[in-house]
Amino acid sequence: IGFMFGAGGSALVAKTLGEKNREKANKIFSLIIVTALVLGFALSTVGNLLIKNIAFLLGARGELLRLSTVYGRILLISMPFFMLQNIFQSFFVTAEKPKLGLAVTLAAGVTNIVLDAVFVGVLRWGLAGAGAATAISQLVGGMIPLVYFLAPNPTVLRLRKFRFDAKALLR
Repeated sequence: IGFMFGAGGSALVAKTLGEKNREKANKIFSLIIVTALVLGFALSTVGNLLIKNIAFLLGARGELLRLSTVYGRILLISMPFFMLQNIFQSFFVTAEKPKLGLAVTLAAGVTNIVLDAVFVGVLRWGLAGAGAATAISQLVGGMIPLVYFLAPNPTVLRLRKFRFDAKALLR
């Protein structure tokens, strides 16, 4: 969903910017981000309710079922922010800030690497620690751009108030 909204949404927003309608472009951008967050939290909630059954249906039993459920639940908590991270990568290009997009990706990756070492290597949290490191890195990858686009910034895109526009979402 993050890739889909990012690719399609950035194309639509870029087209709208090309038509010199910056206000409409920002409203579409905002609609896409908020919709993705709502869907992300809904899917995260449903996923957390079903993860054990899904793992069981995929063949996990015993310790594998327990560990995959723990890991899956941790990652599902951060899924909305992982979706945002994917969406914002496309929108950083549309906002003419691809280097900032790269910096956010690197920050998220380094966060994961460092926290893996701390949580798994030093604190010995095992698979839960690896999941927590990944979840926190996804928070970094989703929250930094969210804050950037909410605050005054030197790009053409900013998050603003919008009205629901099903036609824009379908496009």
